[in-house]
Amino acid sequence: MPEGHTLHRLAAHFEKAFGGGTVRATSPQGRFAEGAARIDGRVLTETEAHGKHLFLGFDSGEWLRVHLGLYGAWTFGDADGERHLGAPRARAADRLALVRDEDGLVVPPAPVGAVRARLVNASGWADLRGPSACEVVTEEEKQAVQDRLGPDPLRDDADPGRAWRTVSRSRTSIAALLMRQDVIAGIGNIYRAESLFRAGIDPATPGRDLTADRWAALWDDLARLLRDGVRDGYIITTRPEDRPDPDALPVPRPDSLYVCYRTGDPCRVCSSPIAAADLAGRTLYWCPGCQRS
Repeated sequence: MPEGHTLHRLAAHFEKAFGGGTVRATSPQGRFAEGAARIDGRVLTETEAHGKHLFLGFDSGEWLRVHLGLYGAWTFGDADGERHLGAPRARAADRLALVRDEDGLVVPPAPVGAVRARLVNASGWADLRGPSACEVVTEEEKQAVQDRLGPDPLRDDADPGRAWRTVSRSRTSIAALLMRQDVIAGIGNIYRAESLFRAGIDPATPGRDLTADRWAALWDDLARLLRDGVRDGYIITTRPEDRPDPDALPVPRPDSLYVCYRTGDPCRVCSSPIAAADLAGRTLYWCPGCQRS
């Protein structure tokens, strides 16, 4: 499932590529036909991300809310070719000759697969496949969704104290609390495990056993990692001194994480074998040497 930095990148991309212009909305698959009709021909006026939710606002006062879930993905197409967000731009030989209709909007190619929603403007298109949620909501309905979410470290309105009030009273492990979107929004399996490693916190530690200072440091580090993810387009949590080649840029994918997907491999810091266990249906990774209780 995409983590919070991806949704903020998507919001920024939609603002740049679709903001301020008329958008044609359709549902090639048919499951979103009614919602598409409500925003078809409207102007995209603002974009927003909160945790793992993407909100696209239109001049009608309504919002398109998308939650990608485990299988959802956006694909974008323009004069530089078809690609997923963050993929390299196409080679010159692969670039598309765009065709426009009488309104100046791009005529995209025939949809491939089950496209839930297709958005088209004067410069390209965006296809959405497999989301867990895709709906048009009012301002009040959007706010109701956000009221159920915890603070998002990437948002200017984030209040770490709100999350701390829940964490500091809970007997639940910090590893489980970090995955609760009503506690802190946008954190997924990778950021959860990697941030706890970087903080030297045993994942089994009850929330109420953390000190306020350790929570503040954990929050600040999560915010820093998420901002890096927005900038880089993928998750890098290792510090330069813990990589085989500290000066390698971009960071090779095998060297980008401390514990995730490295079960049994030696810890990059203490050489202990990385451990893994199931926690609420997700695999939790940690280092028994660096993250002692």
